Amino acid sequence: MTRATSFLAAVLLAALLPALAGCAGFNKNPRDPLEPMNRKVMEFNDGVDSVVLKPAATVYKNGVPPLIRTGVSNFFGNLGDGWNFINSALQFKFQNAAENFMRLNVNTFFGLGGILDIASELNIERHKEDFGQTLGRWGVPAGPYIVLPLLGPSTLRDALVLPIERKGDPVHLVDPAETRNSLYVLRAVDVRANLLRVGSLIEGAALDKYSFTRDAHLQRRRAAIVEGKESEAEGSEPKADGTPAPVGAPPVPDPPAKP
Repeated sequence: MTRATSFLAAVLLAALLPALAGCAGFNKNPRDPLEPMNRKVMEFNDGVDSVVLKPAATVYKNGVPPLIRTGVSNFFGNLGDGWNFINSALQFKFQNAAENFMRLNVNTFFGLGGILDIASELNIERHKEDFGQTLGRWGVPAGPYIVLPLLGPSTLRDALVLPIERKGDPVHLVDPAETRNSLYVLRAVDVRANLLRVGSLIEGAALDKYSFTRDAHLQRRRAAIVEGKESEAEGSEPKADGTPAPVGAPPVPDPPAKP
């Protein structure tokens, strides 16, 4: 068992113990039985973000020209298209898989390794897919909502497949380790820089940032699996009351966040 897998198992065990103990106050939202613990983890994440990641992202956004930042985002997006292709194929979304495969090849060979997004100029759409979505597509339930240390909002299903997600990330193959870690940091800062405005809007608009973030994340994940346009849906994704949605049912809107 790798260190990452051991750490993840420890985090999940710590998350599930309070639920198994039946602590009072864990039944407010059936999708979020670990809410008290999740709120504490979110506070920790927000603290780390305010001290480290947000300042770094702000400096990066203000100091790096937009053209270079766009190239960085394109580069990492192109790296992810290979994993998007695999998961699209595993879900039998063959048109999506073909478009992801075309994007990967076009941008790699004609876009300077993905720095230029030639595929988007050719109207070849990117379809973001991950292994959590693949499992959800084939009926694996999402499980409880979990806030992971440093990684943020997730579900039990998505958290358990993080080691597999890591294997599907080409960055983990980069050697030496110093270069690999630098790429991880650059990607994290780039992603955070792209979310600076969104984060400010959430902080200004949400009465309860935790509930807003949770409901938005669960709705987004459900929509990514069901996709609304397809005749088949994931039979085990929970409805607003926490019960399974029938196959073919459209996504049920989340209840409004409570302060």
